[in-house]
Formats: sequence, C-alpha cells, structure tokens
Amino acid sequence: MISCRSTTAKEMRKLALHWQILIGMVLGLIFGWMASSFGLQEFVADFIKPIGSIFIKLLKLIAIPLILASLIKGVSDLEDISKFSKMGIRTILIYLTTTIIAITVGLVLVNLIRPGEAVSQETVESLTTSYGGAMADKVSTAEQTKNAGPLQFLIDMVPDNIFGAASDNSNMLQVIFFAIFFGISLLLIKKEDAKPVMDFINGVNEVIMKMVDLIMLMAPIAVFALLASLVTETANPELFKALAWYMLAVVLGLFIMIGIYSALVYFFAGKTPAYFFKGISPAQLLAFSTSSSAATLPVTMERVEEHLGVDKEVVSFVCPVGATINMDGTSLYQAVAAVFICEALKFDLTFADQLTIILTATLASIGSAAVPGAGMVMLVIVLESLGLPAESLAIGLALIFAVDRPLDMMRTVVNVTGDCTVAMLIAKSFGKLGEPKVKNYDDYYGKEV
Repeated sequence: MISCRSTTAKEMRKLALHWQILIGMVLGLIFGWMASSFGLQEFVADFIKPIGSIFIKLLKLIAIPLILASLIKGVSDLEDISKFSKMGIRTILIYLTTTIIAITVGLVLVNLIRPGEAVSQETVESLTTSYGGAMADKVSTAEQTKNAGPLQFLIDMVPDNIFGAASDNSNMLQVIFFAIFFGISLLLIKKEDAKPVMDFINGVNEVIMKMVDLIMLMAPIAVFALLASLVTETANPELFKALAWYMLAVVLGLFIMIGIYSALVYFFAGKTPAYFFKGISPAQLLAFSTSSSAATLPVTMERVEEHLGVDKEVVSFVCPVGATINMDGTSLYQAVAAVFICEALKFDLTFADQLTIILTATLASIGSAAVPGAGMVMLVIVLESLGLPAESLAIGLALIFAVDRPLDMMRTVVNVTGDCTVAMLIAKSFGKLGEPKVKNYDDYYGKEV
C-alpha cells in the first residue's frame, strides 16, 4: 500500500496526539498575542480562524451519522431489551447524580469566596453599557423556553421528521430517540431479516470512524487557529481582573470535579487517573478548543472505545446521551454565576433559593444544547426561578459575558470528562470494560491511510 504521508510526516506522527494538540494550543496563544500586539486581528480573522472553523464543521458533520450508526448498532447488539433498559436507567441516574454534585460544589465555593461582593457599582455599569444590548436575545430565547409546558422536553424529544431532526445538531436528543427506537425494533424482528440492515449499519459505522481518523490529522493545526483567533477577539484584560474572584470560583469548582471523576474511575472502575486522562486527553483538548460537546463527540467516542477499553455497545449509548443531558461543568457554572450575579446586584438569596438553584440547574442542564454559549441561555431560567427582576436579567448576563468564552471552554472539558467517566463506570458494572484496543499512539494514528 502506498502511504499518503511522507516519511517525515510519519516520524512527526510519533509524537502523541495530545502533545501535538497541546503544542498547537500554546503556539496559537503565542501567535494570537503577537498578532494582537502588531494589529493583525483582521489577518487572523480572515486567514487563520477559517481553518479552525472548518475543523469544527467537519466534526459536527459526522456527529449525527455517527450517533445514528453507533447507537443503532449498540442497541441491537445487546440482544436483550431488559439489558438495554437497565443500562439506560443506570446511565441517567449516574448522570443526574454527578450533575447534582457539580451544582453543590459550585454553591459551596461561591458562598465561601463570595465573588459578587468584590464587584464595584462602576464595573456593573461599565459591563452593562458594553454588553447589555447583546444579552437581550439571550433573555428572549430563555423566555420562550421557560413558557413551555412542564412536559415540553418530552414532546421535543420525539421528532416528527427524522430528516429534519438530523439536519440540525441541536436536535441531537431527537436523533438519539430515533436511533434507540430503530435499534429496539431491530431486536424484535427475525435475525435473518435484520442481518442486511445490520451489515449496512456496521459498514457505515466503520466509514464514519475512518472519517474521524482523517479529520484528526488536522487537529493540531486547527486548535492553533482556534486559539489564535480567540486571543485576538478577547475582551479587555481589565475586565478579567475585575471578575477575577468569580473566575476563580468557577475554575476551582471545575478542577474539583476533575478530581471527583478521577476518584470515581479509580475506586469504581479500577483504573488509575493517569491511565484515564492519557486515554481521553485529545478529547479534552478538543473540548477546550471548540467549546462544544457535540463537536467533540466523535473523538470522545473513539478515545473511550479504542483507548480506554470500553465496549462499543456501552460507548454507543452512554456518550451520545451524555453529550445531550450531562452538563456537569455547565451546571456548576450556572450555580456560581447565579449567586455571583445576585450578590453583585445586591439581591439577597435564602437557603431555599439555593436549593432552588440545585433543582432548576439540574433540569436546565438536561435541556441545554451541546453547543457554545447554550449555558448562558439556561442561566436566565435559573435566575428567573430565584425571582430576579426582569430588568436585572440582561444586566446580570452582561456582568459575566466578558469572561464567558474562556470559562465555556473549561466547563466543556468537564462536560466531556464526565461523559467518559460515566462510560467507564457503566462498562465496569456490566462487565464491558476490557483492555484498550489501541495501547500506543503509533499503532493507531501511525497507520497508513
């Protein structure tokens, strides 16, 4: 076979993928800072940022086909509906538990640090002037979500047109519903009738996974472009200084959640944190670069299956569901942001209000789209549940908007890490956790393509 890469390229590929991505991120930050210093923001926006945008679009391009193929295959391979129901219930319960833990961690930290007390009235007015208008759309979108009935999320889960649902990545839950329904139906027909369909699904799944391999070849360059463009678009550093305590509370909470995941993997899955993070680090770095669980999903699934040894039927169900309903990082951020905004606006919260935050943030995380910035829309719902006056909502969002993007990047890492953790826990509980299929980077990404 003739390789499509030169010998030099193969030699460069010996460097582990997560190191390549990390180098790309560091170089992107340096290049972005230099570009800002020399006034080259327009050049970055016109010629560098598009590379990162294409990469994200490629990942999103295969997300829906991957979910359809892998989830249908995973459900139909179970050969037992009772096993599927047990896996589904256990998965959702663990996801809800980790979400509640994340919100509680956020509330404890924000009440200890009390970052809202450090924000001056001048800072509130300055940020409101800069971002208040841009937040009106977020408030309007949240109002539409809030006004829906209590069972609207169940209605929204069922598509009336699978092709329409599959045309929009924000409808991922509808695609998951169809894939599960289709997979269960395959279980209920004769095996000889199901075989042609399964052969087709298996073939599609293999092709999609090869597409993931090919897309990942440009990952280091893409994250360079994404980070460089982010730096050139970053707000005034003075705003970061003004909101430093708020950022500290969020970041510290996110690191605590990473520690909790490490403990869960060690004590319940029997794997060391080093093994776990080495396996998923490329997915974490992409989550940081893209701020999107949906865009990272193809890589997340590949890393969990190939590098952590989780059985495909577990990965096919747990990871897509997690990318849709498991938003631990987002939930933690909502808890911290809600208390911070109320403190900064001198709106007192009772203990009952903080319990309300746990409930509403948990429910909001389930309906939060796996795309950049969706958490801020859900935050409006949390704030409204506390009784914050309508005229204060836009001001509250403006207060945190300046630093939302870097925090969004970090909480997406926690979201993805949570998905990987639960996949390992579910696999262990069903005896589906084995040795990784790929133990060495060169065994996989060093293959000739």
